[in-house]
Amino acid sequence: MSVLKKLASETALYGVSSILGRVIYWFLVPLHTYVFLRPGELSSNTELYSWVALFNVVYTFGMETAFFRFANRSPQHRQDYFNQALTAIALVSIVFSGALIVLAPQISEALDYPGESSNIIYLALIVAIDAIVAIPFARLRLEKKAKQFVKIKIINIIINVLLNVFFLLICRDIALGKYLPSLQWLGAFLYRPAIGPGYIFIANLIANACFLFLLRDTFKGFKITWKGPLFNEMWVYAYPILILGLAGTVNQMADRWFLRHLLPAGFYPNLTSEDALGIYGSCYKLSVFMSLAVQSFKYAADPFFFSQAEDKNAPNLLASVMKWFVIVCVVLWVGVSLNVDIIGHYMLSKAYRVGLSVVPILLLANLFLGIYYNLAFWFKLTDKTQFGTLITTVGAILTVVLNILLIPTMGYMGCAWAFLASSVVMCGMCYWLGEKYYPVPYQLGSALGYIGSAAVLVYLSSWITISNVWVSFAYHLALCLVYFLGILVVERDSIPLKIRRKIKILG
Repeated sequence: MSVLKKLASETALYGVSSILGRVIYWFLVPLHTYVFLRPGELSSNTELYSWVALFNVVYTFGMETAFFRFANRSPQHRQDYFNQALTAIALVSIVFSGALIVLAPQISEALDYPGESSNIIYLALIVAIDAIVAIPFARLRLEKKAKQFVKIKIINIIINVLLNVFFLLICRDIALGKYLPSLQWLGAFLYRPAIGPGYIFIANLIANACFLFLLRDTFKGFKITWKGPLFNEMWVYAYPILILGLAGTVNQMADRWFLRHLLPAGFYPNLTSEDALGIYGSCYKLSVFMSLAVQSFKYAADPFFFSQAEDKNAPNLLASVMKWFVIVCVVLWVGVSLNVDIIGHYMLSKAYRVGLSVVPILLLANLFLGIYYNLAFWFKLTDKTQFGTLITTVGAILTVVLNILLIPTMGYMGCAWAFLASSVVMCGMCYWLGEKYYPVPYQLGSALGYIGSAAVLVYLSSWITISNVWVSFAYHLALCLVYFLGILVVERDSIPLKIRRKIKILG
């Protein structure tokens, strides 16, 4: 239990930072949807950022995970692995971002976003910085400096949000003469309507540039290094992770690549395909509740499980972690899904709320993706990363095929169902192969029971519509509490006695 407490405390620390960071960052969702009233204005932002996710994988090419693995295995050579990983990533970043900057006009034309080459240049620089700081951030996690990691991440998010507000609200309003008329010339200089959503990229770039300063101590001791045997050792371990990452990104981002191009004209009355992409992209951000839970867990779990790799009790530990991970995520899914209309009312302007029906499906898809990340530790701990590559590639192919088949008939709902189907298939494959090569006593019945009962609750509650916002909120909150209390009753024997005594309903 002490080991689980350690993981839980580290996950909570990363989780609190992720939640706090996302809450701060969420101010951008209503800001963007209220500033850019036509959903189509945010379509390029949605699509270009989906490509950033792919480039982040290419630029780091599995070196982050390789650094974890080998730095844990040989602590005395940790600095050598740090130098080699960072040198390799910096070299790739310079070459690839340089090419993107040179070819920006051609790329913007190919993506059918003419005149947005400057945004592609901004994104090339954003991705380069993201990749270069990936290893320093990994070093903080490896050295258990979670508080420093958290602090830097939150500072970055705050800077990003404040710059968005500064450019899109303050500078715009001053330029329009709404206040501070003496500074109207400065507002007009800093805010140019033609740039529009481009200010989102500019704010992101400035905030990311601050990483280099905030992480300056973590870079200390770094020397440009190229040791062939050392790199080859890391590359052999990392390249399946690269392929896995590419397939995983395709699995998560293909919907935003395909939606605008595969959606039939007039599918949504009075909306263009760009509008549909803007709506889907904005509603997708509401599924971040589940994503941040999964991400905060991954931040803590990667170094934690690698450090426990040689422990003979590792399979039982994985099973216990999976059980509670599923419970926490299911409660989160129920809570958000039952109140998605209220959340959407306050987070999105009216034009974007038509897409809220995708949110519960996307939340469930991310829940299964989180389960897959848990299951996937067996091939990381046994160095059989080729199986991860196989599983994620199958998932990516399935996502692409289902998007092609479903978007023309279901619109952005097809995107959500494709993502869910792919995540479920990946979980099934990973579980089956894991039982064959690294058996873990997972409580499969418990997990399926919680997910199934939650699905029934979410589905049945969708049939009951309550017009009064506050009555609806109270009703759904009551359902959430009943479901949560049901879990406490079922798991009463698993909860430590000290906690049980504090929960009087359990006796």
